[in-house]
Amino acid sequence: MILREMTFSDNKQVKDLIQTSLKSLGLDKPGTAYFDPELNNLFAYYEKRGSNYWVIEESRIIVGGVGIAPFKDGVCELQKLYLDQSFQGKGLSRQLMDAALDFAGLHYEYCYLETHSDLESACYLYDKYGFELLDKPLEGSPHSAMDRWYLKALK
Repeated sequence: MILREMTFSDNKQVKDLIQTSLKSLGLDKPGTAYFDPELNNLFAYYEKRGSNYWVIEESRIIVGGVGIAPFKDGVCELQKLYLDQSFQGKGLSRQLMDAALDFAGLHYEYCYLETHSDLESACYLYDKYGFELLDKPLEGSPHSAMDRWYLKALK
C-alpha cells in the first residue's frame, strides 16, 4: 500500500471510487458528493493553495482517498474520505486522516466535515479523532443531504 498525493492521472479512479462508495450506500443522490461538479477533475480542484488530496493505492489501483480544502477564514473542510469496501478495517482510514489533519494543522485553526448518520464507521472515526458533533452545518455548506456535521480545533 502506498499513501501519496493525488496526480492528474488519478482523476477517473478517484471519481469512480467516490461514486461507487456512495451508490453502494444509497447516497447517490443530489446534495451529496456524488454530484459534485469538481469530481471530473479533482486534481485541479485540490491544486489550489491550502488544498490537497491523498490517495492510497495497491498495485496501481486507488483504494482510498481524502482531501482538505478551504471552507472559510481559518477553517478547512475534510472532504471525500472514501475507502473501497474490501480494504476497510485495515487502518487505512487512519493513515488518510493523519495525512489530512497534519496538513490541515499547518494551514488552518479548525477542520470541519459533513457526513451522514448511515456512515456509522466514519462517524466513529471522527469521534476518535476528537471531532465534535455540531447541531447544524456551518453556513455555506453545499451538501444538503448530509445530517451530521463535525468540527475539530487544530491548534
